[in-house]
Amino acid sequence: MKIIELKKEDVSCAADIQQAIDTLRDDGGIIQLPEMSLTLDRGLELYSDICLYGAGDKTILRKGPSRIYPLSGYHNYAMADVPLLDTNGLEVGMTVSIKDNLRGGFMTTFARISWIDDNWVGLDRGIAMDYSADENPVLTTAYSMLFAHDSENISIKDITLDGNLAENESSMDGCRGGAIYFASCKNVTVDNVHEADYNGEGLSFQLCQSVRILDSSFSKNSGNGLHPGAGSTDVLFENCEGYKNGASGFFFCVRANHITIRDCSFEDNDGPGISIGTRDCHNLIENCTILNNGGPGIHARFAPVPTEVHSCLTRSCQFRGNGHKTDGVQILCESDAHSLIFETCAIAGDIGIACRENAKDICTIDIEFDCTQDTEGEGFVEQRPEFESGHDACLEIHKRHLSL
Repeated sequence: MKIIELKKEDVSCAADIQQAIDTLRDDGGIIQLPEMSLTLDRGLELYSDICLYGAGDKTILRKGPSRIYPLSGYHNYAMADVPLLDTNGLEVGMTVSIKDNLRGGFMTTFARISWIDDNWVGLDRGIAMDYSADENPVLTTAYSMLFAHDSENISIKDITLDGNLAENESSMDGCRGGAIYFASCKNVTVDNVHEADYNGEGLSFQLCQSVRILDSSFSKNSGNGLHPGAGSTDVLFENCEGYKNGASGFFFCVRANHITIRDCSFEDNDGPGISIGTRDCHNLIENCTILNNGGPGIHARFAPVPTEVHSCLTRSCQFRGNGHKTDGVQILCESDAHSLIFETCAIAGDIGIACRENAKDICTIDIEFDCTQDTEGEGFVEQRPEFESGHDACLEIHKRHLSL
């Protein structure tokens, strides 16, 4: 395997690192970053069979300040360019986002600038939707700091990321980006990466399989700390932290299945410690500490049949002081959640576990309660629901919804 060891004098800007990565695009290899502190003016894109390594807290990548460029008017879906009022400060190779006020999520476009001609900016992919002239369409220099699309066998290790929130007015939408972001990727490892202070989400991946996030932290972001979504499966989070984020510490998005969260902590987030929602099933949460979050320690969000939360196991976890911005509930199961097991956990707070209307088959086993009210609502059962959960239970059949 080819190894490129960059020296500090080799790296004056993000483009220097990207150039080194690009030289490995066909055959793969390792990029070893030096001890340095570098401000990025663009995101770094990884490809299949590429590893990006640093020197831990001595390799710091900092996001540059964001800038906002209004579009000069309406522009339509799938066009690989946009008209701007002004392009001053933009360069070919920069990564940018395009959006308007109508919708976010997957309607945001994330792209790289491929050419600039007068006030037209070319993109390396078509825009995700029609952007309305009367809904403030803009191009912004909001981007993922490290990202990959449609790739496999990627590793990021021993790197510190500073999102520089104070100088980034424009946020990155969690479905299209995060400080670290993967889309339609498999066999991905993030190890000993510590990220903070990003205007958006610390880690987001969509439509991915076989992901391992190890010994890493995601903190003080404006959005969620960690966000697996859009059908991602066969995922392990081990010895990770999500704390002091503006939303959830950990956010399961749509159909995030067969995921294990082990030996992790989620503390002091503005929203829930862990939020579980639409079609998020067969997940395992074990040996975790979930403390002092504004929302519930675990929130099984409302999702109607047939997209309800079910078949998740939480065991040997500690819950304390959660829900201090809501109603003091440590674990909240909303309609139509069912077949959830809470086993050998220690729960302290106002209300231990609450079931809302239509939540059912909620099973508690050997729970140590220290609560004003241990349980609230109906839906609790003594008989243990039978199901398998976690990344170890993931079979090939559970990945067939992903076109990878």
